[in-house]
Amino acid sequence: MSSSGSTYGDIHRYEPARESTAAAIGIVMLTLVEVVLVFFFIFALVSGWAGTEFGNMFLGAILGLVFIDLAFILALYRKEFLPDVMIVKKRRRKWEDLYIDSDQADGVQLGSEQAWDTVKRAIYPYYKR
Repeated sequence: MSSSGSTYGDIHRYEPARESTAAAIGIVMLTLVEVVLVFFFIFALVSGWAGTEFGNMFLGAILGLVFIDLAFILALYRKEFLPDVMIVKKRRRKWEDLYIDSDQADGVQLGSEQAWDTVKRAIYPYYKR
């Protein structure tokens, strides 16, 4: 679904999420693996495996697997259960991030009122004149 609106904030394209059952089952299975890995990491940490010769590397590997599994869970959730939405944004030129007008690219005198307006507009770029 797309709209022809070109004003700021209009939804340009909206594609609903697929919400497949296989992805939901995959997320549940990965969550169970995550719980087992976290339990195993806590058990090894409490048991004092970090003080042994290879225990510290083993704990690091388990913690790495925990975060990799979490990354797969989040990636699968984002791909299958979040809609694809594109909104119309205001396009700004490169110099508009710091200055309001192109003739102000060199700056203004520090003590002038115009300098304070430039600072206010740099902090709040959508400042209405």
